[in-house]
Amino acid sequence: MAYATTQIDDVACKIAGMNRQQVQREIMSFSGRFTLDFSPDYLKKQSLERLRHILLAAKLQQVKQH
Repeated sequence: MAYATTQIDDVACKIAGMNRQQVQREIMSFSGRFTLDFSPDYLKKQSLERLRHILLAAKLQQVKQH
């Protein structure tokens, strides 16, 4: 199923504007067809860009499924 580029842009821009705490909170509370099972300790060790990448990938899968 294809999805609009604007959806991707919207999700990516929103995530790019988040700080570390916001991204970590979104990852820890992510609710979708699959779960993200990362420990707080693991998330603390990751760069902000890596955390944003994890969240973006999860959100894009969520958008793709709808």
